[in-house]
Amino acid sequence: MARVDTHSYWTDNTPAPRFSALKEDIAVDVLIVGAGMTGVTAAYLLKRAGCNVALVDRDRCLSGDTSYTTAHLTCVTDTPLSELVKNFGKDHAQAVWDAQLAAIDTIDRNVWREQIKCQFEWVPAYLFEPGAENCPTEPNTLSVDLTHEADLAVELGFDAEFMKCVPLFHRPGVRYENQAKFHPRKYLLALLRLLASAKGCQIYEGTEVQDIEGTPITATTADGHRIHCEHVLIATHVPLQGKSGLVPATLLQSKLAPYSSYAVGGWVPRGTVPEALFWDTGDPYDYLRVDRRHDHDFVIFGGEDHKTGQVEETSACFGRLERRIQHLLPEISLTHRWSGQVVETNDGLPYIGETDARQFVATGFGGHGMTFGTLSAMMFTDYVTGQANPWAELFDPSRTKVKGGLWDYVKENKDYPYYLIRDRFAGKGGHSLRTIKRGTGEVIDVGGKPAAVYRGLDSQIYVCSAVCTHMGCYVHWNDAERTWDCPCHGSRFKVNGDVLAGPAETPLAPIAVKEEARAGSAKQVRARKK
Repeated sequence: MARVDTHSYWTDNTPAPRFSALKEDIAVDVLIVGAGMTGVTAAYLLKRAGCNVALVDRDRCLSGDTSYTTAHLTCVTDTPLSELVKNFGKDHAQAVWDAQLAAIDTIDRNVWREQIKCQFEWVPAYLFEPGAENCPTEPNTLSVDLTHEADLAVELGFDAEFMKCVPLFHRPGVRYENQAKFHPRKYLLALLRLLASAKGCQIYEGTEVQDIEGTPITATTADGHRIHCEHVLIATHVPLQGKSGLVPATLLQSKLAPYSSYAVGGWVPRGTVPEALFWDTGDPYDYLRVDRRHDHDFVIFGGEDHKTGQVEETSACFGRLERRIQHLLPEISLTHRWSGQVVETNDGLPYIGETDARQFVATGFGGHGMTFGTLSAMMFTDYVTGQANPWAELFDPSRTKVKGGLWDYVKENKDYPYYLIRDRFAGKGGHSLRTIKRGTGEVIDVGGKPAAVYRGLDSQIYVCSAVCTHMGCYVHWNDAERTWDCPCHGSRFKVNGDVLAGPAETPLAPIAVKEEARAGSAKQVRARKK
């Protein structure tokens, strides 16, 4: 058996640049404390918004739990959708999932804009019933009606399908489209290097912020240096006390529960495991994903979560995971094992928002650190720039409980830029407009009409009739030329429907699509000939 390293797979061959400690007083627009997923992303978004930013970390950048994730990118929360609906109402439940879809889309856009090579891929995700061989020693399977979960997701506008047998695990479950995976350190290192070379951004390591006070804000480091700023983001996993004072800070921290989570990884022959995300309904649950390489695949398998400090023989957690993954994949060659910490909240939703004047915190991401961390950066950017955010009330740290039934989520937020996430998602499967990938077209049913739908590289959607204006055949997508071609008599059309070549003489008719229809499900249409 190969030697098993006790460090995260993501840290292999991904050294981070070094930054000096703060050695003088500075003044910036925004101070970000904590250089993980939340902090680095916030610095990048704020720099793009024209802000002067200081990003500081008491240790090295990316040295915390961001590098010990398993990097699932999914909108499917640990709390079942049916429970979210029960606790918060349908609009709020949809908003929670939409918020994470917006985060995934933001990562995708950053990758595309900056041409970051970080193995970002759109993949399906599977939630399934655990078998006895996949359960911990004392299983506690959650009572989840997976058929109902799938139906409810579809009702709220998400691509979901119940399956009697999910791949690899061969158990009943739900397939969710439009999820993703990536290499988190490669992604964040690329953003860090962009920030390091940009004017108006200062990065400091080995710089511990001890006091935050005043309005405008003055933050004082352990070495006595001061950072003067207009806004501060505390992105330190468990928030610092900051300006809030001891009692409010302690109250917030009392709503948080740190859990330790464990992961093992190893190599399997390429193609052994489907490119997808997997997790079961156990409590704690097992989760799996694959990182596809040129000649082999690296499989990451995690679980065995427990409250931090409440298990003495933590090495046994690794042992149980290794036995379960070896049972599932006997050919696996285990090479890595690592653990990280996730922070849960008392109602299952993160705390993202203002805790004092011009002070913003982000914590309680549970098993969704990559998505909620990105979302926090988005929300903080809106906060600093004065943009209303549709999820501010939902994740407000001072909330007691968000009630359902009083909020028309779609109507009240239709003008917010990220609401269009439901129209522009790049996925697979052809079930709706948002599943069409950039630079590709597909014929689908929209509002009962066959529609030729193209998504540009900038995510703009073009929707026109798929019926050729010559003799009424359905056009086909020409991937090489990016045109709509008629298989009957050879007419060709541009992506916007204009005639490119006859015998057709009139353009493909435009189809007006309402926002609700764009977000809803749509069926693929088979080409027909006359």
